[in-house]
Amino acid sequence: MSVSLNNLAQLLKATNRLAEAEPLMRRSLDIDEASLGPAHPRVAVRLNNLARLLHDTKRLAEAEPLMRRSLEIDEASFGPDHPDVAIDLNNLARLLQETNRLAEAEPLIRRALETFRDSFGAEHPHTRTVAGNYLRLREEMEGAEGAS
Repeated sequence: MSVSLNNLAQLLKATNRLAEAEPLMRRSLDIDEASLGPAHPRVAVRLNNLARLLHDTKRLAEAEPLMRRSLEIDEASFGPDHPDVAIDLNNLARLLQETNRLAEAEPLIRRALETFRDSFGAEHPHTRTVAGNYLRLREEMEGAEGAS
């Protein structure tokens, strides 16, 4: 049931029906936590999905602890150099960047980029996306340094 709820929530999110998607995501997360335990990798996926929805609705303070918990679960489950961990790192870094915590975001996104390069190569779509995110972050950091 949690997979069906999650899939419907993702469809609603993709069609910009975020208010309808959120309770389904929360229910899917609750079901997976109860049935699989709070540290299962599928729980990390559900946390990340909900956090991204909260991020999209500018509820960054609510999204951040969910992203950090997802990262913690994935690192414990897969190790620090797994592509799922890199996804979590990129998402958290983007949130930190949006909250103007650039110095905190930089090592996370750099680590995500290194993981994707090592896992998939420089031309993989994930690597290229994170490379673009890293470049924008560095440009923002340089602009902030020049403004001070």
